[in-house]
Amino acid sequence: MKHLVRLVLAAALLLPAVAAHGNSVGQTVYLPAYSHIYHGIKTRPFLLTVTCSVRNVSPAKRLTITSVDYYDDRGKLVRRFLDEPRELAPLASAEFVIEEGDESGGAGANFLISWQAAAPVQAPVVEAVMIGSAASQGISFLTEGRVIEEAETGIGGR
Repeated sequence: MKHLVRLVLAAALLLPAVAAHGNSVGQTVYLPAYSHIYHGIKTRPFLLTVTCSVRNVSPAKRLTITSVDYYDDRGKLVRRFLDEPRELAPLASAEFVIEEGDESGGAGANFLISWQAAAPVQAPVVEAVMIGSAASQGISFLTEGRVIEEAETGIGGR
């Protein structure tokens, strides 16, 4: 019985380490996005193009993006990018763009991206690149996704 307790405790301690290294059968990722930022007086927004990028970093395994949803700075759903799941081949990527003039998300917009795989796979890189220019002024920056939910089962209930 002592050995079983030790095994369970060891497994409980190792599971967060596995998740930290990125092996997963699915996740929901929160991704900050900025359709505009303010400069000078707060009433002057600097409009930005937002590119949400999901990159399968596995050289051997596929994964499936099940949803990409864009929310405004009040938490209201603005747009669903997928009508059906989208499979990513090994080392493939998918981009979802918010055009520069689209202010519907506000300065505190975000994406929720969910993905799944048939078997444990390295978690994808999920990032947003914001870029904009006006006259001779240009700005670009990057935000990284944060896992907010780990799937218990992958595609097919595995």
